[in-house]
Amino acid sequence: MHRGRYKPPASILGLVLGLLCVVQAAKVNKHKPWIETTYHGIVTENDDKVLLDPPLIALDKDAPLRYAESFEVTLTKEGEICGFRIHGQNVPFEAVVLDKSTGEGVIRAKDKLDCELQKEHTFTIQAYDCGEGPDEANMKKSHKATVHIQVNDINEYSPVFKEKSYKATVMEGKSYDSILKVEAVDADCSFQFSQICSYEIVTPDVPFTIDKDGYIKNTEKLNYSKERMYKLTVTAYDCGKNRASEDVLVKISIKPTCKPGWQGWSKRMEYEPGTGSLALFPSMHLETCDEPITSIQANIELETNHIGKGCDRDTYSEKSLHMLCGASSGTVELLPAPSSTANWTLGLPTDNGHDSDQVYEFNGTQAIKVPEGVVSTSLKEPFTVSVWMRHGPGAREKETILCNSDRTEMNRHHYSLYVHNCRLVFLLRQDPSESENYKPAEFHWKLDQVCDKEWHHYVLNVEFPSVALFVDGVSFDPFLVTEDYPLHASKIETQLTIGACWQGGGAYMSQYFRGNLAGLMIRSGKLENKKVIDCLYTCKEGLDLQLPEEVGTAIKVQFNPSQSSLTLEGDDIESFDKVMQHVSYLNSRQFPTPGIRRLHITTTVKCFNEESCISVPEAEGYVMVLQPEEPKISLSGIDHFARGAPEFESPEGVTLFPELRIVSTITREVEAEGESEDDPTAQESVVSEEVMHNLDTCEVTVVGEELDGQRESLEVDLAQIQQRGLEMSSSNLGLIITGVNTMATYEEVLHLIRYRNWHTEALFDRKFKLVCSELNGRYISNNFKVEVNVIHTANPMEHANNAMVQPQFISPVHHASMDLSGHNLANAHQASVVPSAATIVIVVCVSFLVFMIILGVFRIRAAHQRSMRDQENGKENEMDWDDSALTITVNPMETYEDQHSSEEEEEEESEDGEEEDDITSAESESSEDEEGAEAEGRQAASRQQQLEWDDSTLTY
Repeated sequence: MHRGRYKPPASILGLVLGLLCVVQAAKVNKHKPWIETTYHGIVTENDDKVLLDPPLIALDKDAPLRYAESFEVTLTKEGEICGFRIHGQNVPFEAVVLDKSTGEGVIRAKDKLDCELQKEHTFTIQAYDCGEGPDEANMKKSHKATVHIQVNDINEYSPVFKEKSYKATVMEGKSYDSILKVEAVDADCSFQFSQICSYEIVTPDVPFTIDKDGYIKNTEKLNYSKERMYKLTVTAYDCGKNRASEDVLVKISIKPTCKPGWQGWSKRMEYEPGTGSLALFPSMHLETCDEPITSIQANIELETNHIGKGCDRDTYSEKSLHMLCGASSGTVELLPAPSSTANWTLGLPTDNGHDSDQVYEFNGTQAIKVPEGVVSTSLKEPFTVSVWMRHGPGAREKETILCNSDRTEMNRHHYSLYVHNCRLVFLLRQDPSESENYKPAEFHWKLDQVCDKEWHHYVLNVEFPSVALFVDGVSFDPFLVTEDYPLHASKIETQLTIGACWQGGGAYMSQYFRGNLAGLMIRSGKLENKKVIDCLYTCKEGLDLQLPEEVGTAIKVQFNPSQSSLTLEGDDIESFDKVMQHVSYLNSRQFPTPGIRRLHITTTVKCFNEESCISVPEAEGYVMVLQPEEPKISLSGIDHFARGAPEFESPEGVTLFPELRIVSTITREVEAEGESEDDPTAQESVVSEEVMHNLDTCEVTVVGEELDGQRESLEVDLAQIQQRGLEMSSSNLGLIITGVNTMATYEEVLHLIRYRNWHTEALFDRKFKLVCSELNGRYISNNFKVEVNVIHTANPMEHANNAMVQPQFISPVHHASMDLSGHNLANAHQASVVPSAATIVIVVCVSFLVFMIILGVFRIRAAHQRSMRDQENGKENEMDWDDSALTITVNPMETYEDQHSSEEEEEEESEDGEEEDDITSAESESSEDEEGAEAEGRQAASRQQQLEWDDSTLTY
């Protein structure tokens, strides 16, 4: 059989050739990829995903169809989409193939997009396939498609107002459709989020509203007197409901309809004490509404009637005020503040609401009798009666202020000052004289001031037969003078009363006064001059004016005597305004009375056209005088000392306050440095400052029993006191120094006060108290107490014979216990037991010897302590003395002395007439010092008993 080569059938060869042809055909990249011509995309800012319409898909005919009906096999990568390419400058997007076989891709942002920078982006995109073979040869590109991408906005920005604040001015009484417009903007890029959808007024309860476009209008007619300016807080919202980052302030000023009057001044002004004058109207001007003015008259009144006696004055005693004003002699105060030397006003109702200003109230049932001898006025000599009085309309009966009448038997009135039917009447009946002719007896003044319920100052200068009356410094003549016979001769004594008149015949009071009195004074032998009267009435507060130079004499200025009223007249409005701006309030008191002083401005104008002339309404305000810093008066010095009995008995006595110091301080609150006023945690520090001011009273009183004039007294050089313009009064309770002077002057005077006692045998101590005050007791010092002890010295020869005759002197003597507080008196017989002269000499010698020996012992101990400090106690115990020939002489008075009190020991130490050293407050016998001294004495005695002495060489 012939074997040959196999030949496949023709059909199989055809199939294989067909497959090879198909494969060969697939390897050829004949078609370009295909994409849409236009794409539209949306992306949200701050995101990178782009939503495209239509989706990004590239098709290639070289790629097999997955669902084709004919059978095709792809063995190569021809037809796959390898990528997309974006064309354009600075395009913030990139295209990414998700599936090469399907040609699906996406576009995404390279970075976060900002709609506010660019809302839309347009660029071209092109797809490309993977080419032929491993080297991607013959790569095909699609056509370029246009891509439009819109960046969607998010509401990231809040509305912001274009202006920091808005202002507008409207007329009162008018309704507006639009007063002003506020406008806010939003930086978001979209219409929805960049538009302002609404505005809102945040401030509650205001008569305004705002619409969605920002227009503000009023909801009711505005009133300038109710509110001059409204401050509104306005906010805005965008359409995404975002609120404005910062609200805006809107100020709407209300302009009044033109009303004549004073404008541009504050109704309340605060006055701080000690700051001088305060300008009341620094920015004031007169609004005349363009009306031509020919003249202006303005009256400024300061209301001070409620302060003190009509205004702020120094509240010193009336006698002190007279002395300050120059009336230093012959004045007697009939209504003084109650004290140990003037107590007849005690129990009389007072008005305590005016900072120690001594005001007495009489209600028609009270009266007081002035003690005999207080006033010694001779009607034949000139004299002055002065008084402060406040009186209102009353009954028709007589109301007596001051009356001098018969004390017993009869009802004759020698002189009196009374009110009757709102008239002031002064009665003066002459003493018997040679002629029995009629003489002026009653002087009548009809005055509005008597019944106007206000304080007024009355001064009567009496120099018979004339009587001059001054009311508030202004002279008034009597409208009626009646005459009467002189009084008949009589030996009946008179009684001086205040607030009523004493009827001696029936022993009762009548003609009671209803009102207030203060400062009732009588000055004998001299009349008050006009200068003193004006000084007594002058207020310490009032209106003041320093005319500007440019005004000159264009404005006429007039003050009333108390400077509580100021009248201005002129015709130039500009000059008038300048003068008004220089009107000020002044209070010269160091410690003024705090409270309100009301102001009233009454203005009258004249115009060319009287029919249309304006009327200026009255203006009112007030000055608030702030509370002054209250001073703290401190008295200090030696408060406990001892002196020998001879000093108390000497003519000079013992000075009570040798080192007295008077200091006054005020406490202020000061903010710490470096801290802001707006800092809520800032703390204020308190500082104390020393201030200088006057004093008007210092009172020294004895503590314990009253002074016994038979054996003791408080003394001071009266000439020295009078030389300093002060006065002194004394009683068995102590003494009082009065008068207005500096603290240094009072120190000098108090240094002069001495205490004497010429019977000191039974005196061991005496206590005194010092108190000083200012402004009639408004400011009072501390109670400075001084205790002085008497050191009794022994007479060397006293009881010498008795000591020799009576050997039982060593018997114990029991002393009665003594109270060391107040004024202590002990049995003089018990305190007089003293040792003899010989005994004292022996005691002194032995004491000196013991002192020298103890001194040597201490030196030896000191040497041992320096060398062997660690064995100090041991060395002290090892000290042995040679006592083979020592003989101790014992003082026979030792037991006796131990039984005696500390006063007798002090007598022994003061032998030979040596003066005792002063025991100051630093050396006073405090309980601690006594205990320490006793402990030291016990230790010394113990050491003395332990010592053994060698007296072999001692001779006596």
